[in-house]
Amino acid sequence: MFPHERLALAERYVGWLAGAGTERGLIGPREVPRLWDRHVLNSAVLGEWVPDGVRVADIGSGAGLPGLVLALARPDLDVTLVEPLLRRATFLQEVVSDLDLPVRVVRARAEELHGVESFDVVTSRAVAPLDRLAGWCMPLVAADGAMVALKGSSVTDEVEQHREELRRRGTGDPEVRALGAGVLESPTWAVRVSWAGEPQVSWRIARDARPRGQRAQRRPGPGGRRRGKGTR
Repeated sequence: MFPHERLALAERYVGWLAGAGTERGLIGPREVPRLWDRHVLNSAVLGEWVPDGVRVADIGSGAGLPGLVLALARPDLDVTLVEPLLRRATFLQEVVSDLDLPVRVVRARAEELHGVESFDVVTSRAVAPLDRLAGWCMPLVAADGAMVALKGSSVTDEVEQHREELRRRGTGDPEVRALGAGVLESPTWAVRVSWAGEPQVSWRIARDARPRGQRAQRRPGPGGRRRGKGTR
């Protein structure tokens, strides 16, 4: 799953997750004993659905799952980690520097990159429901690229719930696949969404479609006062 020359780096990354990742709240303490099977290997099998030598953006990368793992498992990929929260982006940059990986870390919301960046594959793991996730990710997907998201075993139900909305937005029919069969004790479920025609960079984001932990900046009301708090 990992090239022989990258296995030591993968072990070092797991050390980061168990150490600083836990101390800074990126990984729950109870997850430490199962970092390999539930998180790292679970993310690495995503490489089964990523073509050779493409540009990849991992949205809401958090502790680097699955983007950083994908970069370790697939040295042929050009990987960018997109994470809006400072403490997470700082952690990612520290790990990338320590492992000496050619990986770019961008501290931003996905929406801030719409119309600015384009990738062959946009990945994510446990970020948001499919409709919201597509709103963030699809405007970053190149014409012949795809969004590939790691999901739970109920992904088929989620696809059915949002299928028509995705079609209205110009995507093709979502494809679901179990990854890691014969390798993992329990397969990793993923969904792939590509464009049916020309990419729609102007896909409007729902008002509440914003990465968790980010507050909306509301316009000042009369007298320069802000009109309350909350998220979009």
